[in-house]
Amino acid sequence: RPPRGARGRLTAACLPAEPETGRKKLSSHGRKRAAKRRLAAGSGPAGRRPLGGGEQEPTGQTARGRSGFSDGNAKWLAPAKAKKTQPKGNRVELSSDGEVEEGSWEMEEEDGSSEEMVDDYGASSSEEEELLPIEKAALKQKSEGEGLSEDDSEEEEEEEAEEASKQKMGQKEEEGPDLQLNVDIDEQFKLPTSEDIEKEDILFISEPPDLHVIHQRIQGNMEVLQDFGVKREEGRSRQEYLALLRRDMAAYYSYSDFLLTKLMDIFPLPELVNFLEANEVPRPVTIRTNTLKTRRRDLAQALINRGVNLDPLGKWSKTGLVIYDSTVPIGATPEYLAGHYMLQGASSLLPVMALAPQENERILDMCCAPGGKTSYIAQLMKNTGMILANDSSAERLRSVVGNLHRLGVTNAVVSNCDGRQFPKVLGGFDRVLLDAPCSGTGVISKDPAVKTNKDEMDILRCAHLQKELILSAIDSVNAASETGGYIVYCTCSIMVEENEWVVDYALKKRNVRLVATGLDFGKEGFTRFKDRRFHPSLKSTRRFYPHTHNMDGFFIAKFKKFSNAIPQAQKDEGPAVEALPAVPDTVITEPPTKKKKREGSKAEEEQKLPQPALKKKRSLQAQRRPLKA
Repeated sequence: RPPRGARGRLTAACLPAEPETGRKKLSSHGRKRAAKRRLAAGSGPAGRRPLGGGEQEPTGQTARGRSGFSDGNAKWLAPAKAKKTQPKGNRVELSSDGEVEEGSWEMEEEDGSSEEMVDDYGASSSEEEELLPIEKAALKQKSEGEGLSEDDSEEEEEEEAEEASKQKMGQKEEEGPDLQLNVDIDEQFKLPTSEDIEKEDILFISEPPDLHVIHQRIQGNMEVLQDFGVKREEGRSRQEYLALLRRDMAAYYSYSDFLLTKLMDIFPLPELVNFLEANEVPRPVTIRTNTLKTRRRDLAQALINRGVNLDPLGKWSKTGLVIYDSTVPIGATPEYLAGHYMLQGASSLLPVMALAPQENERILDMCCAPGGKTSYIAQLMKNTGMILANDSSAERLRSVVGNLHRLGVTNAVVSNCDGRQFPKVLGGFDRVLLDAPCSGTGVISKDPAVKTNKDEMDILRCAHLQKELILSAIDSVNAASETGGYIVYCTCSIMVEENEWVVDYALKKRNVRLVATGLDFGKEGFTRFKDRRFHPSLKSTRRFYPHTHNMDGFFIAKFKKFSNAIPQAQKDEGPAVEALPAVPDTVITEPPTKKKKREGSKAEEEQKLPQPALKKKRSLQAQRRPLKA
């Protein structure tokens, strides 16, 4: 049980203050002090006991021994120094919460009359009896000091109201400029002059750009471009607005002018902003359940018990899980070390699902590192058949071997060969998966350096390599396979030069056709891009974007080979591809005019030589000539 006087304080801080009604009410300390003042002043008849909280004197009962009190007994009558004795009469005590308790002071009652105490403020204390202890504690918490008058409390309330109104006015003043700025943007957007742009360029050298101003300008520019006929300035062309937008986006999102120009060709303007914003946010962490060792339900339960917050990846995947947060490292749990799952992006599951490998088939994974797709193929095949996991980098093959051992894959053979030479190394596969090297413009959230370190030559170099690899992959497939004859081509790039151009090139060079990927979602590939026109069947290809599917940018195309024969027009050329704009390594022959001039000059030199020297020279030339059969 808490000590006396403490029960009111226990709940005082936990309750809101009760609104004041009528006259000012005293706190418990105020009532004590009022009682002490009355006792000290000797108010009322001698020996009369002051009562608090509206208590009435008991009639017919008196305290022992003393018939009256004087001012000299004031200290003895103080509540803090009251002497507690065994009750012979009715003794009362005033607690901090305003309740009247027995066993406090010894006082003598006179005349048997009951009296109600009125405090210094004119408020009757009988009203306190109607309040609960909790309400009284709230009143105590609300009172700021002892002995405050009503005028003082009213003045403080007025000051608090003024401060609150000032704070509200300050918030409105802070919100005012932003609101006004937005109104101005909605009303009209004006292109900056060339002088303003030059000044900004000079400031950018010494100071970082004001991103807030640039962002507001991008929004205003976008609104004008969406309704260009109505909102544009007179005498300004659309190209000027686009040039300013490209410049501002390159500064705001830190992209090179080349890459931003490419992206503006691919996406409409509203979608372009969403794509750029999505690249600033990392993709969700996803894992793939290794069904060779466990089930997804059991794996999810085991990880939840370790403090991992996860959900199924989606209806399109039966093995994927998305990780929201975890109290343990996902790449170091006992389940991971035991090979129960593989850390793998959601977009990396799609090519294998499109390939749809069957049991007891011969599969070629031409660019397999780090082994996520290879192990997924193995688990779909249930460790039957044969998988040739190839990669041109010996360093990256180390991770492939480690992952295959950890995941329990037993039907894979690892090779280190150049994929372009594969038809000569080994062929006759039922299916081939080609995850070609690319510029990485679909995984900018993982590698932000792609924003600035790619140029036109990098894109063309990747496209050239991809064309060589896709012809080798097609040549490695057996069109007469009973269950297969399929090739899946995929990249983690969104550039048209690395995707639709390469697929359209393969359709022209080999006896293949595009088929449905089997994926229910994703955007269709381009059949026309700027001034180029592609085969209509490219609608069956699929594109995936971070801002629409919340996964890395990806492109997937699935071919069906219907003949092993190479088209007649390509037999003489062999597996040649479109060359890069570089000087070819060929023998440089001289024009015939220069050759004749040089022969004429040799004849003139021979005429100038003396006869003996001329005969000797001709004999030496005859000795060097090979004998004719």
